[in-house]
Amino acid sequence: MKPSLQLKIGQHLTMTPQLQQAIRLLQLSTLDLQTEIQEALESNPLLEMEETRTEAGDAENNSETETTSSAGDDFTDLIDFSKNTDYTSTADTPTTQNADEVSVNLEGKEMPDELPVDSDWDTLFDGVAGASGSSSGDDDDYDFESRNSAPESIYDNLLWQLNLTHMSDMDRMIAMAIIEAIDTKGYLTQTAEEIRDCVLAQHDIVADIVALQQQELEAMGVQLQPEEGDDGTAISLEEVIAVLHRIQQFDPPGVAARDLRECLLIQLRQLPKSPDREDAILLVDQFLEALGSRDFTLIMRKSRLTETRLKAAIALVQTLNPYPGSSVEADETQYVVPDVIVRKDKGRWRVELNPEATPRLRVNSSYASLIQRADNSSDNTFLKNNLQEARWFIKSLQSRNETLLKVATKIVEHQIGFLEHGEEAMKPLVLHDIAEAVSMHESTISRVTTQKYMHTPKGVFELKYFFSSHVSTGSGGECSSTAIRAIIKKLISAENPRKPLSDSKIADILAEQDIQVARRTIAKYREAMLIPPSNERKRLV
Repeated sequence: MKPSLQLKIGQHLTMTPQLQQAIRLLQLSTLDLQTEIQEALESNPLLEMEETRTEAGDAENNSETETTSSAGDDFTDLIDFSKNTDYTSTADTPTTQNADEVSVNLEGKEMPDELPVDSDWDTLFDGVAGASGSSSGDDDDYDFESRNSAPESIYDNLLWQLNLTHMSDMDRMIAMAIIEAIDTKGYLTQTAEEIRDCVLAQHDIVADIVALQQQELEAMGVQLQPEEGDDGTAISLEEVIAVLHRIQQFDPPGVAARDLRECLLIQLRQLPKSPDREDAILLVDQFLEALGSRDFTLIMRKSRLTETRLKAAIALVQTLNPYPGSSVEADETQYVVPDVIVRKDKGRWRVELNPEATPRLRVNSSYASLIQRADNSSDNTFLKNNLQEARWFIKSLQSRNETLLKVATKIVEHQIGFLEHGEEAMKPLVLHDIAEAVSMHESTISRVTTQKYMHTPKGVFELKYFFSSHVSTGSGGECSSTAIRAIIKKLISAENPRKPLSDSKIADILAEQDIQVARRTIAKYREAMLIPPSNERKRLV
């Protein structure tokens, strides 16, 4: 077979490095994007952060005209986001004036070489004292240690209280073992027998170390007198329980409990004596399971409590903390930085990028001016390569933000009812609808809406929140699943606590509103919203 040349026509997609970088930046969250930008700034000397420009106050700025700038200014000379859209991306940028320097008027006074003993700086130089006093006040309000120190754990809290408690050495060893066995919720994770075995093992280790030290001292000719008393090798279970009861009196109330019943009883017994407290102790001690299932009829029949006394006892139990450790080890609050801000201006909804989430980058002009076209040296090649990478990176950021704003604008156009009236007015929306509106692929829309957040007058929501499946209505229309969830939540919040609505009853109510939803679908939506079933929602009024 002879070799020959053949001409073929075909199409194929090539993923260039620029395209790969743009796709990767598109799917990054705000936090990941900030990390990516910081790494680019550290590795590329020709890339720099553009500082925020502030305008000094002058006579012309004192006029009544307001200075406004578009959100596109964050990407100067790069993108005009206000083209061909009814939702112009605008953001008010108030002009900032430079603060006048603090001047001190001494009124011709000169500081004497020697001041009287009872002299006061404030009375001698009022201006200086006023200036220094105002600046130091803000510094005193900022507590560096409280804002930057690590949060206190429940172990540290209990250990601090143990150090203030008088105990014998053996009891302190048992208390340490108990504290180490307490989890972050405040419950004891080991039994008394396990704690006793752990303490005995630790005691044996300490005894071996002491014996070795005594042998070394005796080899050196030092004679030790044996200590009188119990050697501590026998630890009874009652001694461990006695120390446990002392730990259970520590703060927060209910700590070191072995189960929920003991945790609630510890908290109740620390309250002042009252008839309601005695009824609450009876409920927790004997009817905790029935109380959890809200079987109030059984409780009143067996405990012989009236409805009024039962309501008061339940109200007292509800004030208790089932997880005492949560009051000490509070979770650190995580704040979401929205990528897009939606606001209503003069009757129109406007979409703009959050300038805090979209930093401004530029090419360093000083380094760029050093590049020579005909120079092939290593330094010049290094600068040219980094200049090209900097331009690609800035262009990828521009593409990311343009796509994000375009998608967010279409979402707002489709979900104006939600912005005006709330979740019940949410319309069905899928990725395919937005992809057709912006002429992009569904995978691109999925990347844009993942881990991107929108700040609206109704709150901060992920862009994927506005996408939901549809449920057909009896009249041939469609209803969003998000709207159905909102209706279910509204019906349950307005139900009679004595006779809560069942899933079948909610389905019948929705059918009356021309929304055909099966009972199983109602149960699925209710469980997704963490709403318990009707038998667990029943309560006394």
